Order: sequence, then C-alpha cells, then structure tokens
Amino acid sequence: MRMLVPPVIRRREMDRKLVEFFYQQRPGSFRRAISDFCQYYAIKPPRIQWCEYIVWGKAAGKTFEDGRIHLVHPENWQRGRIYNTERMWVQTIYHELGHYLFWTDAERKAEVFTQRMVRGLRRATKTRRAATRRRAALARRRAGGRRRRRPAQTRASSRPRRSNRAAAR
Repeated sequence: MRMLVPPVIRRREMDRKLVEFFYQQRPGSFRRAISDFCQYYAIKPPRIQWCEYIVWGKAAGKTFEDGRIHLVHPENWQRGRIYNTERMWVQTIYHELGHYLFWTDAERKAEVFTQRMVRGLRRATKTRRAATRRRAALARRRAGGRRRRRPAQTRASSRPRRSNRAAAR
C-alpha cells in the first residue's frame, strides 16, 4: 500500500509544535500543528474535544465517523497510564489523525501512518557522521587529492613506544 506522508522537514516542524504544546500547553502550538497537517492533505481540520479520560488508562483518543476527535489533554495524560511520555502522546495524536485521514480499514492504516510519520524524525548522529565522511572522501577522489596514509609498520617504527623511550634514557 502506498501512503503519502509529508516530507521530513514538515513532519519535524509538526512534531516540534506538538511537543511544545505537550510541555507548555499553549493552544496555538497545537492548532498550528493540526493546521499544517490539514493543509498538506487539503482536508478541513477535525473538531477536537479535550477529555480528562476516555476509557480509564486504556484509550487516549477516539475518532468518530462524523470527523470529531476526542483526545486526552496532556495535563491529564500522566494519570492512569503505564506509558505516559510525551512521545507516546504525540504518536497518539498521529494515530487519531490517521483515523481521520483514512476511513476504510482504519486501524491498520492508522498504525502504518503513525510509523511513517515518526520515521526519520530523530536525527541519527552516527549515520550522519558516516555519510559526511563518505561525501568528503568522494569529493577528495573527484578532486584528485586522495589522502595517503602511511602503512601501520612505518607509523609504529617512526615513533618509539613509551617503554622504548624509557629504555633509551
């Protein structure tokens, strides 16, 4: 199944606004994140209603056939839950927006949508460093200035070990 998700830059921006709302509870951040989502998919924004709880400790959001979404507010999120992190709350928002976007086979498609929205948001430093090194090596090769390294034997013999220096004194 092919599924269209926003580019990583737009997803990171939406994610940042949702996290900002989770910690600071500024309604403008949440509205902007939802409006960015709706503008990308060219749909009208859902009617969102905040609840203290939906099914105590089990459900964090519910999407209805008429386009309403009931969500647990972040200030109530930590009560009655095992996994009460902001990441789980943001993924719940994505899940319910996935229900809102896909009406047929909604549960499976909402799960796939959540996974694809979250994929690529964390910046992997190790892979980025490796990619930077590869690009630098490729640029050196194209420029014709390949960096040469001395063989391991030459390096070791040119600089005596600490124990050899002590013996030489």
